[in-house]
Amino acid sequence: MNSHPSDREQLMNIFRLMNGEVFGIRRAAAIVGGRGRLMQLITDGKVRARKGANAKNSKWSCNASDVLRYARYN
Repeated sequence: MNSHPSDREQLMNIFRLMNGEVFGIRRAAAIVGGRGRLMQLITDGKVRARKGANAKNSKWSCNASDVLRYARYN
């Protein structure tokens, strides 16, 4: 019997592990296929994101698991 997890199990494990991690907006945008697509995913509630302090130039943090779910391959 094969004791290796299936591809789906491995993918779900990656999503679970990355759930507590974050990507900055530039990295997240590169993964999902662009800033416009990332902003639409955030607006649609598909990618959890938050902006840091209430300052104009504060950094965005995007949930890494959510970003990876919508990764685009070029």
